[in-house]
Amino acid sequence: MDNRRGSVLVLTNSSDVTADAVLRVLADRRVPVVRLDPGTDLHAGASLTATYSSGGQRGTLRTSSRELDLTAVRSVWVRRPSPYQGPPGLDAQDRRFAAAQAFWGTGGILASLPGAHYVNHPWDNRAAEYKPSQLAAAQRCGFQVPHTLITDNENEAREFTTEHATGTVYKPVWHTSYSVGGQAQAVWVHEVLTGEITEAVTVCPHMFQARLPKVFDTRVTAVGDLLFGIRIDSPDLDWRHHQDRMRCRPIDVPAPIAVAIARYLATFRLTFGAFDFAVTADGRWHFLECNPNGQWAWQPTGTTHRIAHAIADRLERGHDR
Repeated sequence: MDNRRGSVLVLTNSSDVTADAVLRVLADRRVPVVRLDPGTDLHAGASLTATYSSGGQRGTLRTSSRELDLTAVRSVWVRRPSPYQGPPGLDAQDRRFAAAQAFWGTGGILASLPGAHYVNHPWDNRAAEYKPSQLAAAQRCGFQVPHTLITDNENEAREFTTEHATGTVYKPVWHTSYSVGGQAQAVWVHEVLTGEITEAVTVCPHMFQARLPKVFDTRVTAVGDLLFGIRIDSPDLDWRHHQDRMRCRPIDVPAPIAVAIARYLATFRLTFGAFDFAVTADGRWHFLECNPNGQWAWQPTGTTHRIAHAIADRLERGHDR
């Protein structure tokens, strides 16, 4: 592999252990890598410049240790960069203004590098994060989809909870930060009863689904056409709630599911996707969601190792595939 074709640019925060797994592989292969958290590093000595003219596009990223020609970047891995917040020391209004300019300016530059291969492109990630779009695409791609209602109508929500003998669950349409008494809280998937539906539903859209009589869950991590499946056995309705209580082991991905995954990735122009399914006693895999930038380093060691190498392969090759 000719390493003179440019660096791999990894956009993520400094504590991202998932990124570390891939960076170790790239380091072993002697692939040049620049790690950047644009939301913080560009307020701590790094700088970014881009020029555009009829003659073409140029750009330079300067950090404390190196200078990177943005036209020579072979791949960009958009992992988990910090939000753009604006530099400290400004008043609230100026900080909001600076954060917005960084989002559209810095974010726009890093999303428009000529010739770079993105895993995934940040705009494709965002488009693929909307739960309604996920469900609509999943239906078109051939997945089994649980009966779902998204509404801000109290009566429709209450009626929906009476229609399913197996029960109804609630899940947020977006994992918005929420705190109680200053303590961060996660909103897990949980069962909801008819009597629990109140006018609070009218405040914002709520997502309800028929509770599936699942036997186990599965996670399929897709890197291009490579699929890494694991079976998850957990006593919890939402296995993410207490991950120390779940058991994981590799599982084969049925051929029809693999075909639907390929269609889904193509729909959103994704290279990577973390798919969650609930599997019922009849062997059917029911689509729950796809996180276009999901975590995977928590999986069994062998699976994590293979995913890290698959992502490193994509980043190292760039567009020469």
